[in-house]
Amino acid sequence: MHFASPIFFLALLILPWLFFTAIKKRRPSLRFPTLAVINKIKITESQNPTRLLALIRILALVLVILAMTRPQSTESEREVETKGIDIVIALDISGSMQAEDFHPQNRITVAKEEAKRFILGRKHDRIGLVVFARQSYTQCPMTLDYDVLTSLVDDIKLGMIKDGTAIGLGIANAVNRLRESDAKSKVIILITDGENNSGNIDPITAAELAQGFGIKIYTIGIGKGGLVPFPIDDPLFGRRYVQAKVDIDEKVLKRIADITNGIFFRARDTQGLQDAYKKIDKLEKSEIKVKEYSNYNELFHYALWPALLILLLEIILGSTVLIKLP
Repeated sequence: MHFASPIFFLALLILPWLFFTAIKKRRPSLRFPTLAVINKIKITESQNPTRLLALIRILALVLVILAMTRPQSTESEREVETKGIDIVIALDISGSMQAEDFHPQNRITVAKEEAKRFILGRKHDRIGLVVFARQSYTQCPMTLDYDVLTSLVDDIKLGMIKDGTAIGLGIANAVNRLRESDAKSKVIILITDGENNSGNIDPITAAELAQGFGIKIYTIGIGKGGLVPFPIDDPLFGRRYVQAKVDIDEKVLKRIADITNGIFFRARDTQGLQDAYKKIDKLEKSEIKVKEYSNYNELFHYALWPALLILLLEIILGSTVLIKLP
């Protein structure tokens, strides 16, 4: 409810004065030779026609004042114009991602969980998912359906693709998903724990291809590096752990980011990966414009017509049932 002229509410302050003035007004008198008959008539305060008529008149005035404030109903509309960002997450699912230096979880589990957290924190952005090992495949095309996307993240398993680390192919596949995008910003988030050892596309060449299409690449090197606990499933003795060395090619990842005006992040633990995603989230914000429209419907007649009817009632009662003798 909205009042276009609320200043008229101040008029309510004079109503108590008008009421008491009306009921205290000196009544006209008639001369009688004797008061014997008159004294036998007892008029209680509740039967006082002056008070009743004053109350009716005050009620009508309250409604008139309410009508003068012009009550209005409001209907608001919002028009949201967004310029979203197209993002492709390129995730390494090579065998080294099962290293458990994120104890008690391995690298791929942490990478999937933080990717889902990042996805669910975005709005208005199309996001796709590419996975790579020896080859690269699209796990999910560009979409705004984040529930479907996070479900497909959950479906990622090590061993889906033959082992290897084709970083160049992963970038090239992500570029292919973004090259025809007309978004204001196009971004690849590359997550890997190794160095390029597969595929027929060099990572630097793939980065230059991305730069040609105006695509920015944020690279994240995941894992502590050096010797890390690595699980081995022995058919005789079951699962055991060995210390294995997995090298991250930081030099190439930094070069990829520099070519495309992106940033390289080193995530040695879960917090480091979370911080990388938070930094990317702050740097890549969608442009949102909101326009609001309001329609006002006048409601004063809902108070004005009852006020006129009550005033008419007051006139009728004052002239008939509650008539006052002069």
